[in-house]
Amino acid sequence: MADIVYLKDVKRSTSTVVTVGTFDGVHAGHKVLINTVVKTAKEQDARSVIVTFDPHPREIINPGKSGIKLLSSLEERSELLSDLGVDVMVVIPFDRDFSLLSSEQFVREIVWEKIGVSHFVIGYDHHFGRDREGTIDTVQMLGSELGFTSHVVSRQEVGSKTVSSTAVRKAIQDVGDMKQAAKFLERYYILNGTIVHGDKRGKTIGYPTANIQVKNSRKIIPKRGVYAVWVRVESEYFAGMMNIGIRPTFEGDTETMEVNLFNFDRDIYGKNIQVQFVERLRDEMSFDGLESLRKQLYADKDHAQNVLKNSSPNIAKQAN
Repeated sequence: MADIVYLKDVKRSTSTVVTVGTFDGVHAGHKVLINTVVKTAKEQDARSVIVTFDPHPREIINPGKSGIKLLSSLEERSELLSDLGVDVMVVIPFDRDFSLLSSEQFVREIVWEKIGVSHFVIGYDHHFGRDREGTIDTVQMLGSELGFTSHVVSRQEVGSKTVSSTAVRKAIQDVGDMKQAAKFLERYYILNGTIVHGDKRGKTIGYPTANIQVKNSRKIIPKRGVYAVWVRVESEYFAGMMNIGIRPTFEGDTETMEVNLFNFDRDIYGKNIQVQFVERLRDEMSFDGLESLRKQLYADKDHAQNVLKNSSPNIAKQAN
């Protein structure tokens, strides 16, 4: 993975190509910025650095009303950045004091004095610093003074839609449209979790499931329903179908996430897995008995297998 370095531990180097942002999800728009950073760094024989924040700035600036859920944890972000060739991900702990820095203070005291920069890549609409008053003009003005160059990346669209983390969140959380989310992300949406014990009802009807406890409680959970998924267990990928919901047939009242892996019979309790969401198959439904449920699960499996035979999992670099 790209090295995760907190600001207090970063080693300053003026031979650094940098861009700054939350980069939640590392979507298609982000990738244009990041690819520009990596390409320029190679051309200049410099290190490529992505500066990001944790927690998400909206959690600090609007704590009462944001309720924001994340598309990617820090570890997931690092894995995705590594796939794009980034050398270092610098994490700035975002708190109230940091939010009060002006844009000029941020560039001077953080980017220039602590990290170092030879070239600054910035998005066309990026605003930063206290009250978001910093703009491209701020970066260009300070670059002229301090001696670094800059590059502006234009707006990115998929079809006629502007790519943004907000648009991805809506597709996943409000609609469950994983195909649209995948277009925005240029990969399948992922959840990392641990397999925990459930009530084992699935096994009694021929569809054993593994219950998943998501590692990061701040991550977005897709809309309730049944999904075709790829699942990474250790270094192997398996096809499967996943249910997110309360299991109304069994009069459940707690939301669970459980996955049925096709042609799989290993004991994986306690194992870490990654779920990649390919397509939403249907809404969660209530059935009038186990036989009706069994028939529907058979149809779901057939549907999921047809979807997955025309796809392949995201193969990502993993931590050692």
